[in-house]
Amino acid sequence: MSRRTASCYCGQLSIEVQGETLGAGVCHCLACQQRTGSVFAALAAFAAPFTVTGRATDFVRTGDQGAKFRFRFCPVCGSNVFHTEEGNDQYVMVAVGAFADPHFPPPQDSVYECRRHAWVQLPDSVARYEKDPV
Repeated sequence: MSRRTASCYCGQLSIEVQGETLGAGVCHCLACQQRTGSVFAALAAFAAPFTVTGRATDFVRTGDQGAKFRFRFCPVCGSNVFHTEEGNDQYVMVAVGAFADPHFPPPQDSVYECRRHAWVQLPDSVARYEKDPV
């Protein structure tokens, strides 16, 4: 079974996931833009179990559909590494950039297209949703 490790910039916080991604996507919502400091968040879902090494600081945010998400970031360098949905321990969402792998598979989905910056171009194969389809 394949394993991947994602980490913060300074290396203090890391997460090891197993198996292939359940899917990868980008989110253009304003909360993700502010959270990442970028124009979108690139995320990949992995099935549990996963192993976290190091200390994390967390922040809980309520999404548009009412679900609560716990974001984990490094208290030393501030990198956002992963998040989970409260009450759902079946998967983890990992920031694609934390893998530092330019060969990581491309996203399949793009959510909150209504907030996408006009200059952001994605492959034609990406499924697009005006908001969150869930």
